[in-house]
Amino acid sequence: MSDQNTPLPTAGNDAAPEMNEQQMHALFAQRLAKAKELEAAGIDPWGQAFPGTEMIEKVRADFRPPEEEGAFGPEVTIAGRIMAKRGMGKSIFADLKDSSGRIQLFVGKSEIGDEAFAIFKKLDIGDIIGVKGPTFVTRMGELTVRVHECTLLSKSLRPLPEKFHGLTDVETRYRQRYLDLISNEESARVLKMRSAILREIRNFMDSRGFMEVETPMLQSLAGGASANPFKTHFEALNATMYMRIAPELYLKRLLVGGFEKVYELNRNFRNEGMDRRHNPEFTMMEVYQAYGDCRTMMELIESLVTTVAMKVVGTLKIDHGNGKVIDLTLPWRRATYNELCEEKGGADWFQLTPEQRIARGQELGLEVAPGMSDLEVTNELYEKLVEPTLIQPTFVQRIPVELLPLAKGCADDPNYVDVFELGINGVEVAPAYSELNNPIIQRKRLLDQFEKNRQPGDELADKVDEDFLVALEHGMPPAGGMGIGIDRLVMILTGAEAIRDVILFPQMKIRK
Repeated sequence: MSDQNTPLPTAGNDAAPEMNEQQMHALFAQRLAKAKELEAAGIDPWGQAFPGTEMIEKVRADFRPPEEEGAFGPEVTIAGRIMAKRGMGKSIFADLKDSSGRIQLFVGKSEIGDEAFAIFKKLDIGDIIGVKGPTFVTRMGELTVRVHECTLLSKSLRPLPEKFHGLTDVETRYRQRYLDLISNEESARVLKMRSAILREIRNFMDSRGFMEVETPMLQSLAGGASANPFKTHFEALNATMYMRIAPELYLKRLLVGGFEKVYELNRNFRNEGMDRRHNPEFTMMEVYQAYGDCRTMMELIESLVTTVAMKVVGTLKIDHGNGKVIDLTLPWRRATYNELCEEKGGADWFQLTPEQRIARGQELGLEVAPGMSDLEVTNELYEKLVEPTLIQPTFVQRIPVELLPLAKGCADDPNYVDVFELGINGVEVAPAYSELNNPIIQRKRLLDQFEKNRQPGDELADKVDEDFLVALEHGMPPAGGMGIGIDRLVMILTGAEAIRDVILFPQMKIRK
């Protein structure tokens, strides 16, 4: 019984064409029958451990052509998924794939015997096998394993997809990431790079003397940032709890406790929209260094990103396709919030009356209307016309205090805070503060923010973290703090343009 002997789409080539539901069901039934045949013959279709396996990449790296012509190399033991089969009478060529690469197999009837050869002929694309045998190079120059022993490790009951194209298949890539990783080498490359980037970030932070910590994901108050939280109910306490939107207030407690250099690399959750650059569950690294400020963080992020880029990518110039190259070469641009707004809104933007500013904003296509505050209009300008144009690394400094109530004011003008927001590829990658450590000012700002945003039924104790304020009153050293959007950084370093491409299992719309 073989897929190749039916009029159905086959799995006998590199991949199977698209199939309808009826065809898929029929092929599933055929493969299931094969599995039962194997069981009846005393072969476990979903076998046991296969010890001693080497990665295909290592086999390739270690191979040395024998001095004697026609001789074989040493025996290797490898395992992986069959990706192609080509029958040639009493011999079969196949492609085997593991996470490190592919290699060709040669299976000869005279080598493994009639029974084993017959079983191998019945194997399908997608089946996982383990093989042993010596290496050699074919006349075409292809490194090949001459199979002496083959063991079925896992029967694939469903065929692999041909390729991913069009809207339906894009959905499949994210919903069934395992198929994407099997079939799409670019996806596997990007997600492997993500792992390498995280490893090098941790190595860098360790080299700078930072301690990695973990703070609560489940919090009684949603604090540390302005965002809509995910709510849940804690049965044991009969209380509403929140998935954290940021670890900031807990990390600052550690500064109070005497840990001078700390960071957390973990998940945050924000109950907001999804698009090419936003996922409700995302990875963030927050960093705090006592006795520093935002300029301390500026040097840190420049060094971290360039170091990681060189170690993982090998260059500071990242090609994003269509002629867009992001150049991470230092120094990075520095500009104030007001300067950038004037570039897009006009040199006289801040001299306009409120009515003139709204009219100008409407002319520029902004969603502004009478009654909006000057700050709201200006920030609309910044978010819609400034931030998307910050393709090359840019530190945006001196931001209005109303936007960032947890930051220290500028020494020369308390209307602005001593911060930066790092923009790359049109998005904010890393905001950093000279952290506010004055408990009196901090309390006032949080209370003012509460009153400004207060909704009917809101209670002060449910919105303002009194324990954090008490901690601050015990004395927190001057500090620099920074948050780095890891998913966005990975996008920059890998050349990806959609956040779903750098997250193994992104959130998707629920199918009904």
